[in-house]
Amino acid sequence: MNEKLVKKINNREAKIGVIGLGYVGLPLAMAFVSAGFEVIGIDTNEKIVKSLNAGDSHILDVDKEVVASAVQQGKFVATTDFAYICKLDALSVCVPTPLNQNQEPDISFLEFTANKVEKYMKSGLLISVESTTYPGSTRELFYEKFEQGDKEIGKDYYLCFSPERVDPGNTKFQTKNIPKVLGGITAESSELGKILYGSIIEEVIIVSSPETAEMSKLLENTFRSINIAFINEMAMMCERMGIDIWESIDAAATKPFGFMPFYPGAGVGGHCIPLDPMYLYWKGKQNKFFNKFIELSQDINMNMPFNVLTKIQESLNGQGKSIKNARILIVGLSYKPNVGDIRESPSLDIYEKLKQKHAKIDILDPFVPSFRDSQGELISVMQENNCVYSIYDCVVILTKHDSIDYQLLLSESKAIVDMSRTYTMNEEKVFRIGGGSSNHHLCRKLRIKESKISGN
Repeated sequence: MNEKLVKKINNREAKIGVIGLGYVGLPLAMAFVSAGFEVIGIDTNEKIVKSLNAGDSHILDVDKEVVASAVQQGKFVATTDFAYICKLDALSVCVPTPLNQNQEPDISFLEFTANKVEKYMKSGLLISVESTTYPGSTRELFYEKFEQGDKEIGKDYYLCFSPERVDPGNTKFQTKNIPKVLGGITAESSELGKILYGSIIEEVIIVSSPETAEMSKLLENTFRSINIAFINEMAMMCERMGIDIWESIDAAATKPFGFMPFYPGAGVGGHCIPLDPMYLYWKGKQNKFFNKFIELSQDINMNMPFNVLTKIQESLNGQGKSIKNARILIVGLSYKPNVGDIRESPSLDIYEKLKQKHAKIDILDPFVPSFRDSQGELISVMQENNCVYSIYDCVVILTKHDSIDYQLLLSESKAIVDMSRTYTMNEEKVFRIGGGSSNHHLCRKLRIKESKISGN
């Protein structure tokens, strides 16, 4: 055991580095600062680095007062210079791991980081990779690279994988009280990683290898993706049968064992659920294993925006209108309530599809001031709550933010497509996914009316 490093961690003398200062890295950096460590944050985004050093925060879960205090006390500094790695005793890697256009892992950020770490690290550096990736990547991208060079594990460095478990906007579970899974290349790496994370997190769970830890993260989010897809499909089936899926879910959830409620929606968003299953699917294919559950769930979830368009058209039918030239308001651009995170949000896909159909679109989201569309154009977003809903042919609630007056929205709107169970009572102008009797009977009325008009 590296007793020198253990002593430095226990005495809060170890200098900690965090590469990637986004939704994962910045809260982690502040947790280390709060525990008494000096932290160097490294990010390639100059704008973010400048803002952090000025005491501001770009992450909802991290108050700017916390960042400002850390900077003023000299406990935190952000930089774009990777040469600062040479000053570190421990380093957490929190860089993005997106998918490419072929829905395959893009590990370029991890490869870039591994190169920088190898170039600048001092002897005895403890490295923990937190970025979600496929089983075997920590060993392949870091361990094998370092060992093929002039670095020796247990002497020049220690290496672990410990998956992030961040849930933006969750006030109950944050860095300190979310159990931390960790698997080291060696037993000593695991023990050192446990000591480091144990200084800021209540529970650290050691597993036998980095691959086990990597698999655990993909398992968590693939489980969620598959169950969301299942309930999305059940919602569509219930619509055909005139059954309210939401009421059925509530009823099933009263069972105290053997059932976990999942809820339908416009699709899946965020950095994890839309992406992580594809990392596992890709790795499975490399081993000649084709995971049908993953493929099917991705197909269902990624096609939910088309279901939203069908709902919008249904809502417009009663007004004798088509989507083309219709005035449509999207409520909620972020992928989950009460946050400004739009990564992989299905709302973006729905916006693009409506634009292709030449709808006149406005967006209301109190957490998102603007975004760039598929053409790179900056699109402004309304943030005021006193919106004039009556001017729209259809209001589409995709993400339910608490600060919006939904009773006013209901009273003023001509037609509403509700993808977030905003309204539980049956209202004829509200079209809900898996909505049951209200939509079922209204659509039947519309079909009878159309039949009489056409003379059939």
